[in-house]
Amino acid sequence: MIKTVIVEDDPMVAEINCRYLDHIEGFELVGIAASVESAILILDSEKVDLILLDIHLPGENGWSLLSTIRGVGIAIDVIVITASCDKESIKKGLRLGVVDYLIKPFELERFQEALQSYRKEQMIINDQEKMNQIDLDQFLLHKEQRDSSGYELPKGLTKNTLIKVWDQVSTMGKQSFSTEELACMVGISRVSMRKYVSFLTEIQILETEVVYGTVGRPVYMYHVANLNNDEVMKYIS
Repeated sequence: MIKTVIVEDDPMVAEINCRYLDHIEGFELVGIAASVESAILILDSEKVDLILLDIHLPGENGWSLLSTIRGVGIAIDVIVITASCDKESIKKGLRLGVVDYLIKPFELERFQEALQSYRKEQMIINDQEKMNQIDLDQFLLHKEQRDSSGYELPKGLTKNTLIKVWDQVSTMGKQSFSTEELACMVGISRVSMRKYVSFLTEIQILETEVVYGTVGRPVYMYHVANLNNDEVMKYIS
């Protein structure tokens, strides 16, 4: 089991992340901390493999905790979960060796993908004493062949479907929509549409807003943030 600590000062977000983690095989939650100080107390008393780390915390921020861990050479992996999406924060996280970087708000599927990918990588590392370059590139460094343009759609996405999705999205202006609603408009499954919505969000064509209901999971709504057709054309031309 991968022993995991959630470091998050928002009780509602911490609870949601806890529920998400509970649905993913191979992980065990050993503690929830609302501050750097509380997190250090857990790390001092528990064996921890992975930290799900928010950056904006009361007092010292998450970067302080990550820097401390790296500075003393503690063998703990970190997935950053934060609303900080500026390039300096992302570069800082990469320099400090985070294994993934999730930008709030995110959907369950992206959370699952991050943890399942991490678990798979740990299994590969633990099962093999040595690796060749091909396996290392494919399974751990995620290097793939790209075309000369340098713009390649993620696996599972096709140009023709992306064109249909973009045509529908671009006609909606600033109107908000859910993944399910957009899937019905385009005529593809909700599961498939999640991949296209996630991709368009990652390249900053769509923005996400989270709507908390009185019960159950939060509802994620989307609207167009950037109608720059050139950005999408990089992937479909």
